[in-house]
Amino acid sequence: MRFLSGIQPSGNITLGNYLGALKNFVKLQDNPEFDDFLVFVADCHAITVPQEKEKLRKNIKSLVALYLACGLNPKKVHIFIQSEVPAHNQLGWVLECTSYIGELERMTQYKDKKEKQVQGVSAGLLTYPALMAADILLYDTDVVPVGQDQKQHLELTRDLAERFNNKFGETFKVPKPYIAKDGAKIMSLAEPTKKMSKSDPNPKAYIALLDDINVAKKKIKSAVTDLDMKVKYDEVNKPGISNLLTILSCITGSSITELEEKYKDSNYATFKEDVANAVEAELRPIQERYNEIINSKYLDEVLDEGRDYANYLANKKIAKVYNKVGLGRKR
Repeated sequence: MRFLSGIQPSGNITLGNYLGALKNFVKLQDNPEFDDFLVFVADCHAITVPQEKEKLRKNIKSLVALYLACGLNPKKVHIFIQSEVPAHNQLGWVLECTSYIGELERMTQYKDKKEKQVQGVSAGLLTYPALMAADILLYDTDVVPVGQDQKQHLELTRDLAERFNNKFGETFKVPKPYIAKDGAKIMSLAEPTKKMSKSDPNPKAYIALLDDINVAKKKIKSAVTDLDMKVKYDEVNKPGISNLLTILSCITGSSITELEEKYKDSNYATFKEDVANAVEAELRPIQERYNEIINSKYLDEVLDEGRDYANYLANKKIAKVYNKVGLGRKR
């Protein structure tokens, strides 16, 4: 069974990205259920909004180094950069021509980003779900990890696969969502009713994996909580404390119930201190490994292997698609 996931290089990975997805990927790479594991940097998706060239390239490299520093093993996982596999864009165009404008305009993320755009909205912002579908269908992907904000895109991917298959014959495997059992939704430290995001304008709202350790600890200690002073999990009435309990649970492996019992007589300062120390213990080895990798030949070796493997799979699929559609000369 083939597993595929991609992350945009639009900034540093947050603690939320790590605990909600990447930490779980590290566990899943050893799962015998998956005989092929692909993880890529979705750099083509990043340019749907304006990017600075040098900063984008730095982010691409940094993201790969973080993948490796967090524990993804290139002997088990193929890591590659989307733009180094031309078939993504080739299939993306075919699927744009398979999509309907109405269904693309209904995408929630498109509507949200459209409202936030200061300048003109690019056509890519509208059509990128077709490219996202191509990312998945190109590899006969069996399962794709999805959060609530990506479910709509995977549903479109499934629709496009079935639409193409019905018109041209069996071509694409229809992927299924993968809901991680151990994944957690980490919320903003400043507004704990919304998801932690690297694009949040408030730097105190999120912890980046490469944040200075002392800065990260201060963010935990200044996280918004409540006046009740009881360490108890209650998403509705105590979202801040519930979020910190989730973070501590994900890092330590202790259940929420066990943590509630442990801190039932503790004040918030003591509890936050322990959460901050747990975050430090998690981030420090990642940062040390990142610094070893970021400028090494090893990084390029991993990406070269991933690129070659992805191109091998993708070229076979795009040749089949072009033949079905009638593009080019049949050889």
